[in-house]
Amino acid sequence: MGVTPREIRVDVGELALSGFQVDPERVSAAFERELTRLIRTHGVPLATDGPLTVDALSGLPPLPAGLSARRLGQELARAVHEGLSGHGEVTR
Repeated sequence: MGVTPREIRVDVGELALSGFQVDPERVSAAFERELTRLIRTHGVPLATDGPLTVDALSGLPPLPAGLSARRLGQELARAVHEGLSGHGEVTR
């Protein structure tokens, strides 16, 4: 029988936006909204066995430089959630 966590806390120390001409605060807000939505909808598959600390996610797809701040935040959140779902390389 699976246990549903009462709380999921994701702490993203830094989003590096090299090569993008966007407002970082708008990107951050869109990122937070989308990641919250994805976690509420799909959970965090890598954390199904209990608490999980991830130092870095790598091997995630590159994003096109011409995205709007909102779209960039959404795409970054999707890439991070994919990493938390077991895709990409996870450093614990």
